[in-house]
Amino acid sequence: MKTKMNIKNITAIAALVIMSFVFLNMSFAANTIETETPTEETTTTTTEEKNETEEVENTEEATTEENAQDENTEEVQQTEESTEPEQQETQIQNGKYFIADNIKLKVVPLITATSTQEIQKNQEVNVEKVINGWAYIEEATTGTKGWIRTEKLKTEEQKQADDQAADEAAKAAAEEADKNAPAIKKVYVQPEKVNLRKENSTESETIGKLPQNTEVEVISEDSKWSKCRVNGMIGFISTQYLGNKKVETTSRASKAREVTADTQLHDVAASGTGAEIAAFARSLVGKSYVSGGVGPNAFDCSGLTMYVFGHFGISLPHYSESQRNYGRAVDRSELAPGDLVCYRGHVAIYIGGGQVVHAGSSKTGVCITTVDRAKSGAYICSRRLV
Repeated sequence: MKTKMNIKNITAIAALVIMSFVFLNMSFAANTIETETPTEETTTTTTEEKNETEEVENTEEATTEENAQDENTEEVQQTEESTEPEQQETQIQNGKYFIADNIKLKVVPLITATSTQEIQKNQEVNVEKVINGWAYIEEATTGTKGWIRTEKLKTEEQKQADDQAADEAAKAAAEEADKNAPAIKKVYVQPEKVNLRKENSTESETIGKLPQNTEVEVISEDSKWSKCRVNGMIGFISTQYLGNKKVETTSRASKAREVTADTQLHDVAASGTGAEIAAFARSLVGKSYVSGGVGPNAFDCSGLTMYVFGHFGISLPHYSESQRNYGRAVDRSELAPGDLVCYRGHVAIYIGGGQVVHAGSSKTGVCITTVDRAKSGAYICSRRLV
């Protein structure tokens, strides 16, 4: 009986302990829930504050961007204001202009409008009115009128600058072409010194001075001027100062081939007599005079003598002053048919009877005249080549 009571007591105590344990757990759980709830509220509050902070930051960034945009806008406005005077300087107004490029006129100031007559580049026009980037123009020569865009016009100063640039480009291209152009022949300077000129005119700038026997390449030529390439330069030389062979000159060192009254410069024997030379010269009377001409239908003075003596196997340079060094000297009183008569800047062939055949001028052509009248007061000497 006593044992049963003990068991009941133990059971009751155990039940009490379990109930206490359960109660404690429930209380702990309730406290935990109450503790966690404020944490969630705190988290919510922190999130809201963070969002507000981000909004403030975004607002500040937006304000900064707006300020930057305002500054950029002010800079653009200032730039536009600073460029306004330049735009005004180039603004098309009524007056004389030139067409910048080939363009067709419009009947009304619209891109889609019907096109009429084409106006050529650099044509002069008169602007009568300007509306919204369009100009109403009148073509200077024909009076044709119509509309074109203002950017298709240029001032006279702009046209001059464009023309100058085009000329310089064309000259540069021509010079480059000349440097690579094949030579049509090689010749030699006949006088002691000759000018290489920039253009084919005696008034043109001298770009070099070439000594006698300088070899030059001829690119092109006419009766008066030869376009030559020499020492990397391109220029013009009077055709009459160029010859196919070098001029034989006296050597001071060896005294070789010295030209005197007793020696003859050329080893080539003449194949004809003086009378035959005179007769052949007479046969050319009536031919034309052309500066630089060497025959057979037109001559200048040294070209004629070179041609006549060349017919008989005697080679002369195409230069009157150089021809004085050929053959042997003869006194004027001893002149015979076939002799070379030398003047200052002129040569002729003696045919007897006090007369010579020479290429006088474009008016006289090849003609017969007296020794004195061939070039009055300019007689220098006479040479006999046969």
